[in-house]
Amino acid sequence: MKSLFLRIFLSFWMAFALFLVLAILVTLALRPRSSTWEALRTSVLNDAVSAYEAGGEHQLRQYLQEIEATQHVRAYLFDERGEELSHRAPPDWAIRVAQGGPRSSRDGFILPAPPMQRDSRASSDGKHRYTLVMGLPPGPRVFIGPRGMPLPALFGLVLSSGIACYFLSWYLTKPIVRLRSATLRLAAGDLTARTGAPASKKRDEVTSLMRDFDAMAERLETLVKAQSRLLNDISHELRSPLARLNVALGLARQRAGVESTDMLDRIELEASRLNELIGRILTLARLEDGEQRVSQTPVPLGELVAGVAEDAEFEAQERRCHVHTVIPEGDWSVRGNDSLLHSAVENVVRNAIRYTQEGSSVEIELNSEKRGDRAEAVLRVSDSGSGVPADALQKLFEPFYRLDDARGRLTGGVGLGLAITERAVRFHGGKVSAFNRAEGGLMVEIRLPLSVAGVRSREVAEPVSSAMKA
Repeated sequence: MKSLFLRIFLSFWMAFALFLVLAILVTLALRPRSSTWEALRTSVLNDAVSAYEAGGEHQLRQYLQEIEATQHVRAYLFDERGEELSHRAPPDWAIRVAQGGPRSSRDGFILPAPPMQRDSRASSDGKHRYTLVMGLPPGPRVFIGPRGMPLPALFGLVLSSGIACYFLSWYLTKPIVRLRSATLRLAAGDLTARTGAPASKKRDEVTSLMRDFDAMAERLETLVKAQSRLLNDISHELRSPLARLNVALGLARQRAGVESTDMLDRIELEASRLNELIGRILTLARLEDGEQRVSQTPVPLGELVAGVAEDAEFEAQERRCHVHTVIPEGDWSVRGNDSLLHSAVENVVRNAIRYTQEGSSVEIELNSEKRGDRAEAVLRVSDSGSGVPADALQKLFEPFYRLDDARGRLTGGVGLGLAITERAVRFHGGKVSAFNRAEGGLMVEIRLPLSVAGVRSREVAEPVSSAMKA
């Protein structure tokens, strides 16, 4: 049983029901035995008849009042005509029982009067017949059901205890549910997630845990925003000396001789890489900033992927590689930012070209799938490289993560491309993941929600950029 709410609810309910059943059993066990009341009934009947025959109405009334005061028993003596001989006003239940009626008009539920006894005997001369109706004192037996079984009232009590246990369990587990919801939001990247711990000075363990969580989340939000601002500020500050370096490089080219060309080319290459790195850091900082405001418009994802694939096909010629693209006809409109989506797709495709085997091909396939009540565009980019260790698949989308520093220096990568892709896709409500292919190589899958109900056509279109023969 995995639900804490269900465990608390069932535990409380079973405990309540067990206590209730035990209380009823103890109550029934302590109830006076019927033989005791029968002996008292016979004794009161004989004494009442004797008192009436000896002293009439006055002595009978005095005896019955004495019995009520000492034994807490209300007794009434009736003759054969149904008249009460002590001339006290008998209650309705006594008259009904004296006439042979049911003990209660509400038999099976909570009784308004104590249990009753009835007995009769003939007078001493045999000419009259007297009937005694005796109301027993309130005892521990309160609930009765059909044939004396306490089932209806017992069922009502168990049901009401279940309702009470339900609300008690809900009250105890509500803070834990709120804490779990805030934890999931924080894990999903929402740094503003809070449990909303009560401001009162409650010091129970769960409330203290909620306050500690809110303090932790606030500290994390402060640190992440400080890191984002630091990257942003440093990147902006580096742009100025980099611009002056490019100006100085241009002047140096004009004054330098032929023997300095190689060194100046190397300086220009490194400056270009530094400029690209700064641009990527700024992009990552903007995506990490939760307060950013990026305009969103309908983006034709099919055309965007086709354009990226066409540029990639041109770049792939250097390594004698090719790009095969399959985009079915249909409406591939995605609501988002064109620049961010272009950067996300381009980073994945260029990464695949960079690490696929020389002379192989990169496969780009765009499909649509239904997930729940929405349609998703699914972009899969597959290469024929050596793949990635299983424990590193999730780390591929972390900033500055590289499998091999030597390979990163060789290819010029700094580990920001896929990190930018993951942030950009998540910004658009999508998800990106990486898988090792069974036939070898890596496949990166991007899922984005379509802005239409579904793709109008599923026919596979002709490849946008056909593979060029080596």
